[in-house]
Amino acid sequence: MITENASPVQYYLDLENDFLNLNQLLDRTVEISFKKYQCLSCGKDKKIFRQGFCYDCFYKMPQTGDWIMRPELSKAHLNIEDRDLAYEKAAQLQAHIVYLANSSNVKVGVTRKSQLPTRWIDQGAHEAIEIIEVPNRYLAGIAEIALKEHVSDKTNWRKMLTNNVIDVDLNKEKEKLYPFLPNEVKPYYLENKSKETEIDFPVNQYPTKIKSLNLDKTPAYQGKLKGIKGQYLIFENGTVFNVRNWEGYVVEFNI
Repeated sequence: MITENASPVQYYLDLENDFLNLNQLLDRTVEISFKKYQCLSCGKDKKIFRQGFCYDCFYKMPQTGDWIMRPELSKAHLNIEDRDLAYEKAAQLQAHIVYLANSSNVKVGVTRKSQLPTRWIDQGAHEAIEIIEVPNRYLAGIAEIALKEHVSDKTNWRKMLTNNVIDVDLNKEKEKLYPFLPNEVKPYYLENKSKETEIDFPVNQYPTKIKSLNLDKTPAYQGKLKGIKGQYLIFENGTVFNVRNWEGYVVEFNI
């Protein structure tokens, strides 16, 4: 889903030749039906392996290299290729942010500067703050490795979706973590950026018990939409649907 940081966040379902504002569907009945696979790379009707790609494409596309999930493995700054050096330079050799976000708990994360605040919205964070801004992905990666010895790097998605969260003074948490930053990234510390970003999600009813919709096991589902948070659709009976998790699946969306 495409997002717009408004109050509340505006969500748009990106369709082949159009888009749909999902906020307008709150409290309406929606039907989701799986039709076929469509790999995001080759476009073939082949079973999706991971991240919207079939098995063959997943292991050759530069977008799915190990450095995506593990930024500390980035090597473009050394002019070393993983799968496609031109792509890797474009993606890795740009400004990256190491941040704290509070979704289910306070966590540390890495993203390209151009992806803020989209990254925080996608994680369902109701508050976030920047720690450092570095010129490449590798430096962000080694900073994250150091900090996750002292703060989580994971989100409890169930806790996030039930809204069982508390507000935290992220600026104080940021200050506590400064001594643990590697020396080579301390010059990039954003001391003057102490204002938290707050995010308001369009949710009319949070679930108490959660059931995740799995299109492989349940190819058709119908329910009343009660909210959207992160990349999840939240339905009245506690069913949640992670839209991003099912990239590469062609579905019919009926209202």
